[in-house]
Amino acid sequence: MWAVVPPLLLLAYYYYRAGNSPLTRLLLFFVVGAICGFISLNLEWCFEYLANSVTNWRKITRSLTGVALRQLLEVAPIEEDCKFFGVVFTTEYLKRWHHLRPNRSSFLYFIALACGFTAQENWVYLSHDTASIFDRLIGTPVQAMFSAPWGYALASASSASFLSKNNNWKAVVLAWLNAVVCHALANILSSAWHYPAPLGLLSYGFFPFLLWMFWRFEQLFRISQNYRSVNLISGYSLLHRLWQRGLVVFALILGGNAIFGLFLLVRMLIPLDPSQLLYPVLIWFIIRHCLLNLVCGLLAWGIYLYLRHFAGRRSF
Repeated sequence: MWAVVPPLLLLAYYYYRAGNSPLTRLLLFFVVGAICGFISLNLEWCFEYLANSVTNWRKITRSLTGVALRQLLEVAPIEEDCKFFGVVFTTEYLKRWHHLRPNRSSFLYFIALACGFTAQENWVYLSHDTASIFDRLIGTPVQAMFSAPWGYALASASSASFLSKNNNWKAVVLAWLNAVVCHALANILSSAWHYPAPLGLLSYGFFPFLLWMFWRFEQLFRISQNYRSVNLISGYSLLHRLWQRGLVVFALILGGNAIFGLFLLVRMLIPLDPSQLLYPVLIWFIIRHCLLNLVCGLLAWGIYLYLRHFAGRRSF
């Protein structure tokens, strides 16, 4: 149940925002996404088996460099390929047999498939007790965030012959490469905390990077629904634009690590007995860390509102 509920809630949220979209088709994409998740898992097992038969793959992947190699050669390409072909084949099936026409709901179909993929992934993690419910709740939207570039590229199709056009193929391939790199980079950053400093410090870039990918995902969703995109850079001069981009990066660092701090706090408190939470020392510790992360988060939000205010005064 806990494996399926968060992805379904995420899908319901975007279904509500998108408006008129066939629910049965969304559920079909959701189921196909779960099937794609099982396929990708088996393909990764096959890759691991073949790699270990050729070289000592497990030993290689123990270092952070090996983790990066595994993510770039195995995990990210396989998972993005499975999701990509799941969307393409299901869309082509609906076009052929149910006369589906590409429209602004196409991006929502991609979200539905990514949510199904996440539900399967949640089930694997929770059934093998390799992640907590809280960890998987945080990770629910990441599969959709990873694949947003090629999801948007496919959703931009205006005819059934979309994929036969060379320019559109190039756009899709570049978007797929972007998704693979982002997928691999996020997994590398999330693994960095297992290693001693200075490599462990890379983990502080994980949540800011997720925050940026969520921003990108939201922007692509708004564009796909014909909503006006949110602009933050409005400077006329190069110096002013560089200053604003620096503020965006600073806000991502503040906001991302505020979320990271709260994430670590919750992970530390989950194993404790409820009675221990009443200890005065622990209560003060929780209040102090909550206030620190809240201040950082509010400062990031203030920078965001500041940039939106100045961008809103310009006519785009």
